[in-house]
Amino acid sequence: MEIKKASTAGTLESSDIMILLDRGENGIDIELKSSVLYQFGDQIRAVIEQTLLEAGVHNVKVVATDRGALDCTIKARVLTALHRAVETTDYKWGV
Repeated sequence: MEIKKASTAGTLESSDIMILLDRGENGIDIELKSSVLYQFGDQIRAVIEQTLLEAGVHNVKVVATDRGALDCTIKARVLTALHRAVETTDYKWGV
């Protein structure tokens, strides 16, 4: 997938995460701000990166502002921002 435009998903409410995706040049670049950065920063980054790689995205700039989101919420926000960024409605829902 190729990023066509910058996009966002999520909120800054408690237990959520705001994801901003934009075009990148050298792989997946993640800028993470989180109130639980020292405890869960590596896990949050891993979920974001794995979600993008599974979707076939290799060059992207990610700005994530976390407020204690669970992994499933992080994945949902990344996928939503991604679909907006590539301007597609071809959703592949799966469990």
